[in-house]
Amino acid sequence: MALYSIGDVAERCRINPVTLRAWQRRYGLLKPQRTEGGHRQFDDEDIQRIEEIKRWIESGVPVGKVKALLEGESVNAHDGWMTLQEEMMTVLRHVRPAKLRAKVATAGREHPAAALIDHVFIPIRQRLNLDQNTARTMCSLLDGILIDYVTFCLAGSRKKPGKDALIIGWGTEDRTRIWLEAWRLSQQGWRMEVLAEPLEMPRPELFPGQQLFIFTGKPLTRRQQEQIAHWQEQGYAVAHQAA
Repeated sequence: MALYSIGDVAERCRINPVTLRAWQRRYGLLKPQRTEGGHRQFDDEDIQRIEEIKRWIESGVPVGKVKALLEGESVNAHDGWMTLQEEMMTVLRHVRPAKLRAKVATAGREHPAAALIDHVFIPIRQRLNLDQNTARTMCSLLDGILIDYVTFCLAGSRKKPGKDALIIGWGTEDRTRIWLEAWRLSQQGWRMEVLAEPLEMPRPELFPGQQLFIFTGKPLTRRQQEQIAHWQEQGYAVAHQAA
C-alpha cells in the first residue's frame, strides 16, 4: 500500500498543508497514519476522501458541515457561510483590525481559497459596496487586510514548484479582486505576480514569454474577446480570468 507525506498530498490535491492539518485537528475529517517520528502519512483512501471534501466545499458547503454530509446526515449546508460572513461583519462594525486580520487568517487556513473568495469575501464586499460612508470605510478596511493576507499567501506559493504567471486588471476599478483572483490562481499551481494598477489596455509585448491572466471583473465585451484572440494569434500566452 502506497503512503504519502503531507507535502506530497498537498501538491497532488492542490491544497495547503496547513488546511489539511486544520481539517484533521479542528474538524476530525482526516485520520492519517503516523510514522515512528510522528509524521503524517496518507494512503489512497485518504486522498479520495480529501478530494470528496474539496468537492463538497467547492459546491458551497462550509467545512464545518462536511463531516455530517460524509456520514450521510442531512444538514442545511449553507448556514455556515452566512455564519462566517456575519462573524466578520460584526468584527468590521466594531472596527477591530487585529481581530479581523486573525479571522481572515483562520478562515484562510481552514478553507480552500476559491470557496472562501466566492462564498465569504465577495458577498461581504458586495454588502459593503454601498454609498453610505460607514459601509465604504469598513469595505476599505477589509480590502486592506485581504490584500495584506493575499500578499503573504502569494509569497509562500512562490517558494514552491510551479509555473510563473502575471495577472493584470483590464478596465476594472476593483483592485482588491485582482489580488483575490491571484490568490485563487496560486492554489492551482501558479506562482503569481500582480500588476496592482488596472490598465486601460494591457500590452503583452512588454512581458515576452510570460503567462498572463487578464481580469476584467465582468464578461468580456466583443472587442475584448477579439483583442485577446489577436494576442493569442500573435503567440502571447494570454487567458481571461473570469469573475
